[in-house]
Amino acid sequence: MSGFKRLPIPESVREQVARIVTDFNREVIKNPECFYVPRYRGSFLYLDRRNYGAVGPIARLTYQGGMNDWTFAIYKYSNEQYDSRDWFFPGSEHADGTVIGAMKAGLEAYPLGNDRRMGAIRRLFVRMFGHQR
Repeated sequence: MSGFKRLPIPESVREQVARIVTDFNREVIKNPECFYVPRYRGSFLYLDRRNYGAVGPIARLTYQGGMNDWTFAIYKYSNEQYDSRDWFFPGSEHADGTVIGAMKAGLEAYPLGNDRRMGAIRRLFVRMFGHQR
């Protein structure tokens, strides 16, 4: 990766992402107890999701300089790492370089719990094994 310089995510892009995520949560997920939560670190945008109280990682996007060319990496619970090379998961066809595409991919790869028990089970798992992020 010599010669590759990662770009920090500008505040104006963070503001756009906040609007996109808020709109997606309201218009697509439509559940006040389940929603995406963005967080940032350097050139990375992490898309976590709250699901009935428990928060877990879904995807990581790397900023490439524009709103339509983010690099996508799915979170793999099997090894607790983000993987940009894995494209064999449900929803991978949605990962199109956009924040919306990443959230759609995440919804298919990791569907929302369809009732409160899923959140309770996840919280119990987190308490037992400490995997909340």
